[in-house]
Amino acid sequence: MRKVLSAVFLLYAAIIFILLMFAALPFVLIFSTILPVNTGKKAILVVLRTWAALFSVLSCFWIKTQHKKSINQSKSHIYVGNHGSYLDAIAVCLSIPQYFSALGKIEMTKVPVFGLIYKRIVVMIDRNSKESREQSVETLKKDISNGQSILIFAEGTMNQTEKPLADFYDGAFRIAIETQTPIIPFVMLNNRKLLPRKNPLKARPGLITTVFLSEISVIELTMEDVPALKKKVYDVMEEAIINAG
Repeated sequence: MRKVLSAVFLLYAAIIFILLMFAALPFVLIFSTILPVNTGKKAILVVLRTWAALFSVLSCFWIKTQHKKSINQSKSHIYVGNHGSYLDAIAVCLSIPQYFSALGKIEMTKVPVFGLIYKRIVVMIDRNSKESREQSVETLKKDISNGQSILIFAEGTMNQTEKPLADFYDGAFRIAIETQTPIIPFVMLNNRKLLPRKNPLKARPGLITTVFLSEISVIELTMEDVPALKKKVYDVMEEAIINAG
């Protein structure tokens, strides 16, 4: 019976997701066409935050944040978060207080409707292409130089291991050191339980809590410090997940 209810709920949530995507699409296409690139992306982010808020309410995947007010919004940051569920897109839209550019996989552009929106707001990367990796890094660095914050899931893809976190890639930490931009680690709690990547038929409504951790400075760090910086961020995020139970 529980599996049947989960399947019905998942179907309901999927229908809400699709309908809201269709509602958001015209605004995204218009803003990306008539507005300058940066202005257009900011307008699209407003649309996506509205979409995420409506989806959260209608699907009963609620989002709560902790320590958001401690973030200094007058400067750029590199947000580094865990990635364990399709719900993470909803959580980051509603949780991150600053305008941000996100790094995302190019494969997601193949998703109908969602892909049309995705490629207009996300800095895409094909991890199998060295040229794509280099180009995405340069784009993110340019966004930072323009005063924007960026979001990177350092695991690179959804964590399908049994560990709290999958291994991190170096990219976020190299960019942080090269641009001397502080890192704000954050963790999304309960996301994997509400919509498991491996078994989506276990989906259920509930609360996702986004916890922003203390800012980590990279002042005077060099490329030789990338492994230590990566480990430091990994450790504080892992500890936060484990302590939350």
